[in-house]
Formats: sequence, C-alpha cells, structure tokens
Amino acid sequence: MSSKLRRHEALRRVIEDRRCRRQSDLCDALAESGFDCTQATLSRDLSEMGVVKGPDGYRLPSEVEHAGSEQALISTLRRELLASVRAGNLLVLRTPPGHGNALAAELDRAALPGLVGTIAGDDTVFVAAGSPSSAERLLNRLSTLAGLP
Repeated sequence: MSSKLRRHEALRRVIEDRRCRRQSDLCDALAESGFDCTQATLSRDLSEMGVVKGPDGYRLPSEVEHAGSEQALISTLRRELLASVRAGNLLVLRTPPGHGNALAAELDRAALPGLVGTIAGDDTVFVAAGSPSSAERLLNRLSTLAGLP
C-alpha cells in the first residue's frame, strides 16, 4: 500500500474517531499516527476523499446519507443556506462561516437539473447553471427546499 493510501486510511480513522474542527487538529492527529504532512497535502487529501467540513467539524461522505437523496439535500439546505440571489446564469448562495464547502458538496451530489457545477468559499457558494432561465428555476427550487421565502 502506498504512503498516500496509508495516510488516507489514517485520516479516515481520525475523522471517524474524533471531532476535528480545524485542519491543524487533523495534522496533529496524523502526526500522532506517524504521518507528517503539510496543510497543502492535507487539503488535497480531504478533497480526494470527499471530506466536507460541517458544523460539527470534518466528516466523511456517508454512503447512506449521501446517496443523492433529496432528503439529504433538504436537510443541508435548511441547515446551511442563509440567503440566495441570481446573477445571470449564476446563483450566489450565502452560508454561515465555514459551511460553504458542505453545501456545495451536497449540491454536487444531488446533480439537480440545470446545475452545471459549484465553487465553494468559506461562506459563499457560486452555482453555475446552463442558462439564466435554468438558474431561475434552480433558485426557486433551492429556496423552496430550504424553506426560504
């Protein structure tokens, strides 16, 4: 097994066993397991593994929770989405600080009609739609699912 795969397995165990809210916590836990890694390496590992940062810290994608179910999307939208606006064929979604990635990951998994892709920041998610009309339909659907006016 390559060192990268061993590091991924150690990271998986850390995330399952501990509540880590910062990447530095993950780096420290990996160091305790004998893996020295930079933050850049850790960020790349988290992305490759599909790990998202939620309100309770980092979490692994769950086969059950994230099978693209609409209920998982609704739950995430109601927890994470604070506001939304359309700008042409883009949607700008606002979340609490540190929650943009969790919402973007769930939107990507849901593969909603008209959604081309997402880009997540700390508290903002840009959603690209195929056209302005697709963006409007997507905005209406997300707002409805989130329970927003």
